[in-house]
Amino acid sequence: MTWLSDAAVGRLRDAAELPDFSGTRYDLVRELGRGGMGVVYEAHDRELDRRVAIKVLATETASPAAAERMRAEARVVARLEHPGIVPLHDAGTLADGRIYYAMKLVRGQRLDELACGTTELLRILLRVCEAVALAHARGVVHCDLKPQNVMTGTFGEVLVMDWGVARTVDESRVDANTRVLAGTRGFMAPEQERGEPVDARADVYALGAMLRALLVAPPKLLRAIIDKATAADRDARYANAGELAADLVRYLDGAPLAAYRENAFERAGRWLARNRALVAVVVAYLIMRVIVLIAVHR
Repeated sequence: MTWLSDAAVGRLRDAAELPDFSGTRYDLVRELGRGGMGVVYEAHDRELDRRVAIKVLATETASPAAAERMRAEARVVARLEHPGIVPLHDAGTLADGRIYYAMKLVRGQRLDELACGTTELLRILLRVCEAVALAHARGVVHCDLKPQNVMTGTFGEVLVMDWGVARTVDESRVDANTRVLAGTRGFMAPEQERGEPVDARADVYALGAMLRALLVAPPKLLRAIIDKATAADRDARYANAGELAADLVRYLDGAPLAAYRENAFERAGRWLARNRALVAVVVAYLIMRVIVLIAVHR
């Protein structure tokens, strides 16, 4: 009897899992990554002579229920047409019976791998909010927003990835009856962790948690935005990603925030900060007037 090493068994398992693209327009190039339900490969599209990413149902999770879940994911992504959401090119069934779908191949860095300042980070998060706001307008909740699921492309693209556990609001109510839990701890809203129905405010919580995770020492006003987005009571959060984005824009513009009630001194300080040039002109004018008056009365 011949015994195989663990490494050899692993190689055989990986080889057996390789997707069979015969009968399709794609040639396998390499594996890119693995998720809870599928494996993503880089492939060559012979028809259009381009590289694409193809997500294939993993063999260890293959089942009729998993296949339907992946079909549902493809349908969700296909209807969310937005520059910040990876476009779907094709979908079908491989010769080995596994579900697949092909999408744009994104080259760049994950948000958690990107080194950037606070202002740049907020501008990236605004782009994320725009894509998620479209999903919310279509009744779709991502349910697994986190820095690892945001890609920043080589040419400035910001893309929200991995809609594998996304739910419509109606689906969420059905899932709550069977206590299906999907998401990533640390970014899941309390009601999501409890298996309750979720809506756009669960994604708002995740976006706030992303800010909290990526900013080492956020200033007071940003902390107020984070605290509102991640409030334990969903009714105290922003209603959707669009409202959160609006407060981030106000923060960047130096305008009053929905998340923070200013006192009179803070309002005056903010006005002075936004009108430095005007204040400088007025002060210079007053100084000149004083100089003139002194000269006249000598």
